[in-house]
Amino acid sequence: MSDITLSAGVRQNLLSLQNTADLMATTQNRLATGKKVNSALDNPTNFFTSQSLSARANDLSSLLDGINNGIKTIEAADNGISAITKLVESAKSTVTQAQQNNTSETSTQIQGAFSIDTSGSTGSTTKARALNQDLGTLGFANGDTLSLTATDSNGTTSNFTYTVGATPANETVSDIIDSINASGVATAEVTSDGRLNITANGNSSLNLTITDADGTPDTDTNTTDTVTAVPTDIDATATADLSSYAPFAGLGFTEVLDVDGTDTTNTANNDPTDPGGTDYNVDFGTAAGDAAALSVTNYAADSSTADNSDLVSQFNDILQQIDELAADASYNGINLINSATASLKVAFNEKRDSNKSELTVAGADLTSSGLAISSASTLDSTESDTLLDSLTTALSTLRSTAATFGSNLNTVKIREDFTNSMINTLQTGADNLVLADSNEEGANMLALQTRQQLSTSALSLASQADQAVLRLF
Repeated sequence: MSDITLSAGVRQNLLSLQNTADLMATTQNRLATGKKVNSALDNPTNFFTSQSLSARANDLSSLLDGINNGIKTIEAADNGISAITKLVESAKSTVTQAQQNNTSETSTQIQGAFSIDTSGSTGSTTKARALNQDLGTLGFANGDTLSLTATDSNGTTSNFTYTVGATPANETVSDIIDSINASGVATAEVTSDGRLNITANGNSSLNLTITDADGTPDTDTNTTDTVTAVPTDIDATATADLSSYAPFAGLGFTEVLDVDGTDTTNTANNDPTDPGGTDYNVDFGTAAGDAAALSVTNYAADSSTADNSDLVSQFNDILQQIDELAADASYNGINLINSATASLKVAFNEKRDSNKSELTVAGADLTSSGLAISSASTLDSTESDTLLDSLTTALSTLRSTAATFGSNLNTVKIREDFTNSMINTLQTGADNLVLADSNEEGANMLALQTRQQLSTSALSLASQADQAVLRLF
């Protein structure tokens, strides 16, 4: 258009209109996009800084899914721990019930009475005089033995033997008691009325044997080599035979066997070894005129093992449920309570070098084997005590693990909140660098429109001056 000549005024107004049109185009673009910086040409510094901030915000946003999965995985493990804790408490209640059943059984006990009557007839005895009674006076001789055999519910036996020395008069009942207690097989004591109580430890059955020095008793009580506190079958013959044994000589047995609370004197073929918790009383008495004698006066029936079969089944079922529950406490393929080798890593920032931030949650084996809880077989006294110890330890382990997972869960939730806040901060900062103020741009557009109208009017006025020449024609 170089062939067209414009006056200076027209050209000036034309340039003004062109600039106004450019500004209006820019303002319209800002209003349309909402950004004042749409490319590096608009503002390189703001554009690239905003891009960097937006990129980091996007990276952190992508981590939120992993953080949320980590939270749910830990929550699943915590739910499993809570349920397993209830099962362990239930198992503990089952064992406690079995323990109560066991303690309700009659303890195995052998009693002996040391009767001392200087007046020649049965009468008062004292604990002190019984403890100090020498074995020679009681009729024991050098080499005589007093043996105890304790048998627990598993058939394991523990033995104790006391052998009378060369001078029985130098040994006392107290020596026997001290030896029995030191052995651990049974517990012995003399009561205030002069009775010797020998009680098996735990829930074991107890057998007392007294034997001559040559190993052959002077009796025949349906046993082969020994005189037992209670023979397998007690009858009148056994009563008479026991009377002939030196330590029991002249005692004059009166009551033979009381199975159900009624006298069954001289009743044959009563088996006191049959379990059931009934006290079997063999009262050998003390004859008048006998200054000092040892007599076995009471034998409690062997403790029968309580029938805990239902409780054993319940306990083992609970252990199975513990294992199954531990296996089911997984989330998205990760189980933190079924194996000690399991772990969970939760990333908290976008870096993967030495500056990375993450939390590793170690798993735990909270199965029955991992908690060291063995299955039950009998739930007798010994096994119940052992299992109660194991269950108590397991509860401590569960509570400690729950506390650890709770701390980890709290940490991950805090980082989740922090990440959300950081994303918001980064996005806000990025937007502040490039976003346009719509109010400002709207005002700019209105001003430009006014300018455009004024420029058009000015251009029209400038053109009128050039048109004055037409009047000459």
